[in-house]
Parts: sequence; C-alpha cells; structure tokens
Amino acid sequence: MQRFKNKTALVTGGTNGMGLATAEKFIEEGGTVIITGRTDETVKSALAKLGENAFGIVSNAGNMKDLMNVQQEVRKYTDHIDVIFANAGYGKFAPVEYVDENQFDELFNVLVKGPFFTVQQILPLMKRGGSVIFNTSVATDIAMPNFSVYSAAKSATQSFIKTFAVELTERGIRVNGVSPGHIKTNIFNNTGLTAGQIEGAVRDIIPTIPFKRQGEPAEIANVVLFLASEEASYIHGAEIKVDAGISVIR
Repeated sequence: MQRFKNKTALVTGGTNGMGLATAEKFIEEGGTVIITGRTDETVKSALAKLGENAFGIVSNAGNMKDLMNVQQEVRKYTDHIDVIFANAGYGKFAPVEYVDENQFDELFNVLVKGPFFTVQQILPLMKRGGSVIFNTSVATDIAMPNFSVYSAAKSATQSFIKTFAVELTERGIRVNGVSPGHIKTNIFNNTGLTAGQIEGAVRDIIPTIPFKRQGEPAEIANVVLFLASEEASYIHGAEIKVDAGISVIR
C-alpha cells in the first residue's frame, strides 16, 4: 500500500518507541517523515534506521524556544505538512505527597505545552485534508497510584482533540487521538528507576492487562496511520483506545 505517497508527516518524539514505529510505517507506505528528538545522537541513530525518506530535527518538546523554532526547522525540508503525530513525551511517577513543582512543571511542559505549541506552529504549513493526531494515554481512563500528574497532563492533551477539532473543521483538517495502553516503550527511562526496578514494574503490570502482554509500538503505529489516511475521512474529534481493553475490562 502507498497511502502516503507524496505526503509528509511530522512525528514528534520519533527517535524511538511509538514515534519511530509510526515513522517507519509512513515511509513503508510511500511517505516522507520529519522526526524530532531531544538529542543529536538519538536523531542521527533514528535516521540511520529510517533511510533517505526521513529528516530529523533536534527539538525538546518541553522547551518553548525549541517549540517556537519548530516551523523554521521544518521549512528547511518542506513547505507543507500533511500529518502531525504529536507524540513526544515520557513519564515520571510519584505519590502525591512526593511530587514537587519541578516534576509537575516538567510533565506539563512536555505533555501539554509540547503538543499544543507544536500543532500551533505547524498549522500554517497544513492545507485541507491534513490530519492532526494526539497521543493520549490509558491513564486518562484508569486511576493508577503515582500517576496523578502524568494523568492530569495527558487529560489536558486529550481535551485538545475536541477543541482543536472544532476550530479546524472549517479548514478541512481532521483532529483525532490515539490512547495507548501499556506499550513496550522507554516511558520509564526518565523516572530514575534502575533497570531491575523497571523490569519489576512491568512484571507487576502485565497480569492486569487482558491480553497478558504489553502492546508493540507497531500496534499503535497502525492506528495512527489509519487515522491519518483517507480510510478515516469521516473520523473527526475522536480518540481510539489501543489498550487490549484494560480501560473497560476489569
């Protein structure tokens, strides 16, 4: 299939996990992809995997200077964007009494300011038929201990699906979201946990998942590509859960 021939997608946080898997599939289906990542090293590593139809920008989704510069950086490679997957982010988790202002601000900067201002800055490059897809989280549907700030930030991003949809309807730009469950990503890498502690946390999570396994990044990418494609031409303002049913099966 070549659903994205002559199409260009911007994937934030495209150096690993769901973002990288999505970029790979866009390219497989004929598209060109611009990815963002926080370091030159990770961007170069991802581009080596993605090949000649990928370009990279070093940009931190939690840094306003980088966000305000993203359009200028994108224009180095293209004058139009057909698809935005606002995906960049990570988690930090702590009991309510241990959350400090720095952690609170860090997560809201990355998970709320990041997608908001990325889309704001790229909108001038989008035309009718474009598609914006936000990455939300199963954490907006399930109350989990230590997730208070992460869940609140993702809930704010979830609200953008509706508000952006109503504003962009007349411009012919569809806005939707994908809500991942527990996916094999590096979400715990910035938590300060050791590799052993992360393995333990994953072991504790898996029995709670209806399918008794974590999802693969490609399983999220498949849904993102569907939402970005003409096959989803009548889907607007929606959020698709890709969580093995954990948000509804108890």
